[in-house]
Amino acid sequence: MKYFKKLSLVFSAGCLGAFVNSLVVWLFGLLGITAAFGVHIAPALTKGWLYPRIIWGGIWGIILLVPLIKKSNILNGIVLSIAPTLVTLLVVFPSKGKGMMGLELGALTPIFPLIFNSIWGAVAGAWFSIVNENRHI
Repeated sequence: MKYFKKLSLVFSAGCLGAFVNSLVVWLFGLLGITAAFGVHIAPALTKGWLYPRIIWGGIWGIILLVPLIKKSNILNGIVLSIAPTLVTLLVVFPSKGKGMMGLELGALTPIFPLIFNSIWGAVAGAWFSIVNENRHI
């Protein structure tokens, strides 16, 4: 039962991280921040865009169980966010016709998934710390 509790915790932490990440991605697009850097990432905040991101964020939350940095779950989440960033840049963008690393969206595109996924990792790591009995904030 202890393992199911931990899996539930990391899934929910990943979902929360993905929700906050998605709001930031949307706000960057809405405020023209990505466009100011010549990057064409400006999604509409719709259920169809948001729900899959939250579920995938929860699934990615499982990597929070890898204790690369044991003294800080927040820092651990940020470091581990490199994994979904690489998948976004090397798999997701090319499969959606956006070019390797999303360069069809703009030359600076690779920087933004790194920033956005770091937010996911920080929020997910923080939630993991807050709810987990063995806190390491």
